Amino acid sequence: MSGSNGPTDTHTYQSLAEDCLFGSVEQPKRSTGRLVMHSMAMFGREFCYAVEAAYVTPGLLSVGLPKSLYSMVWLLSPILGFLLQPVVGSASDHCRARWGRRRPYILTLAIMMLLGMALYLNGDAVVSALVANPRQKLIWAISITMVGVVLFDFSADFIDGPIKAYLFDVCSHQDKEKGLHYHALFTGFGGALGYILGAIDWVHLDLGRLLGTEFQVMFFFSALVLILCFITHLCSIPEAPLRDAATDPPSQQDPQGSSLSASGMHEYGSIEKVKNGGADTEQPVQEWKNQKPSGQSQRTMSMKSLLRALVNMPSHYRCLCVSHLIGWTAFLSNMLFFTDFMGQIVYHGDPYGAHNSTEFLIYERGVEVGCWGLCINSVFSSVYSYFQKAMVSYIGLKGLYFMGYLLFGLGTGFIGLFPNVYSTLVLCSMFGVMSSTLYTVPFNLIAEYHREEEKEKGQEAPGGPDNQGRGQGVDCAALTCMVQLAQILVGGGLGFLVNMAGSVVVVVITASAVSLIGCCFVALFVRYVD
Repeated sequence: MSGSNGPTDTHTYQSLAEDCLFGSVEQPKRSTGRLVMHSMAMFGREFCYAVEAAYVTPGLLSVGLPKSLYSMVWLLSPILGFLLQPVVGSASDHCRARWGRRRPYILTLAIMMLLGMALYLNGDAVVSALVANPRQKLIWAISITMVGVVLFDFSADFIDGPIKAYLFDVCSHQDKEKGLHYHALFTGFGGALGYILGAIDWVHLDLGRLLGTEFQVMFFFSALVLILCFITHLCSIPEAPLRDAATDPPSQQDPQGSSLSASGMHEYGSIEKVKNGGADTEQPVQEWKNQKPSGQSQRTMSMKSLLRALVNMPSHYRCLCVSHLIGWTAFLSNMLFFTDFMGQIVYHGDPYGAHNSTEFLIYERGVEVGCWGLCINSVFSSVYSYFQKAMVSYIGLKGLYFMGYLLFGLGTGFIGLFPNVYSTLVLCSMFGVMSSTLYTVPFNLIAEYHREEEKEKGQEAPGGPDNQGRGQGVDCAALTCMVQLAQILVGGGLGFLVNMAGSVVVVVITASAVSLIGCCFVALFVRYVD
């Protein structure tokens, strides 16, 4: 994006996370404790995701949701997310809140997640207590549960982009890689704990009798974990506010440089002062005044310029987005329907039977065992994430990416062809390999791409291209919104396939086929930085 020579009311912003007057500035080293605190957001998010995966499909079916509306539930939130994700990513790149660029968005989305859980886990009980008419009760129960699912799903998918951009903003390149591995590690731990709690028969325990139903028990645990985890996350690493380059010159208050604290936390928009014989000079301020905004800082992006930046992004970014779309399409095809698959195909239960019938009780038993399978997936995801850092030095990011897709494709294929309880549970470990791969490798590649661009930018003369107005928030959002697009494809296409085949086994076979296609794509088209 080039600047204009004439007067303009468009403000420009400066951030050391992306550009500065003297080139790219490396962030200070973060302690392991800080990175672990930052990763707690992924723990809380995945814990709530596990509760959703375990309870949403049985919950929607138990309130009487018609089959014709089933796919619509999974379509509404990803459509909204796919349209709004890049917009919010760009807005966070230019957010000037005093609390930082990313954290205001993370807090808002966390509150929306909590509200969505409250609606879909408690909506049926509240409606039953307030509405006596059976028909109105059915309509209200379905409506509130659907709204809760859409709100939670939208917020939980949306929040991943700001969390990743927050990590990239405040960490050095080495800490970014370390932080991503901690994210994947705690994602697995959170999912495992959520699935374990979902697999417990709370109805026959004291806590279940005290709170009413297992849905209320899960809301109690989910709300507690979500609140504690996001408070920890938001207090993990200080995030300096973005400065207005059009009006604010660099700060001259700190003789030791532009630090927020003794730890050396650089302020966005500040620069290190040049020392001459122990005395600070006014050279940086003078250069700031003479600096043209178009060359070194970013301009607030309009919708038109945002779309142009996304369309004109380098081809290797587009290929990475396509591979991420293929991977998430395969993964979600399996995960969103897995407990239902266990109940109907593996255990031969009937989700539409009377609630006291043998077929329905068998279906519920299959759902509980499916939760244990998803727990195995999460535990193995954490274990695999722990070893990824060592493996990458031997097989590289390309080997990790290819292996994740391949093992998932083979595992789901065997599950679909041989739906046995024990073999299915064992092969759930392959889900964990895919989960860890999707949460780490693509974002590691984004970090590598940005690092490469920063090096190239450092070799250019001042006033060079500004990366077409894209920031890390936009690139992370473009990658993350592939998750929403995958949900759109899964929600719109799998319902049709299930109706055509007359069995949910087609879901698992589809996941296997898409994943094996993804193997070829990541090997042939994705660019890897040496």
